[in-house]
Amino acid sequence: MARNPERRTALVDAAIEVLAREGARGLTFRAVDTQAGVPVGTASNYFASRDDLFTQAGSRIHVRMAPDPAQVDEAMRPAPTRELVVELMRWLVRRMAAERTGYLAMLELRLEATRRPALQAELNRAVRAALDENVRFHLDAGLPGDEDTVLVLYLAMTGLLVEYFTLPEMLSDRDLDALVETVVTRVLPPE
Repeated sequence: MARNPERRTALVDAAIEVLAREGARGLTFRAVDTQAGVPVGTASNYFASRDDLFTQAGSRIHVRMAPDPAQVDEAMRPAPTRELVVELMRWLVRRMAAERTGYLAMLELRLEATRRPALQAELNRAVRAALDENVRFHLDAGLPGDEDTVLVLYLAMTGLLVEYFTLPEMLSDRDLDALVETVVTRVLPPE
């Protein structure tokens, strides 16, 4: 297996692009090579199998979609209120919209995980770690609500984003910012 970490990352990023555009069936070594602009056979030198490529994409997607810590610090300047939670959830939606490719690839990876145990294990690990970190962050920041609040917000925002990305006409008559506010204010009671 080749050991150039920068090239491996570029190949995994190319795999994410292919997943978002063509779905799991389109994720081949040749498609990754083409997307990355490297000679045919390069991806197969970096990944032992297609399963390995899927698992690596499952690991990388969370890195790509994580917010910049400096932006998090900036977002957390206001007092920890329900209104701040609304703004944080709006920010989440804007970030996911900006990283549309990553979000679509994540949806493909989640579906593929139902058929690939190693990918499912990796996504379970990564998503659980992210959720646990979000709970810790929420509680440490003194934001209103508890662990269950974070879980319900996670589930609600995941559902909202799935609709937004996969069936955009479903929400076309609704203002997305207002919809996010409705979700948060229904989950979090007034202070």
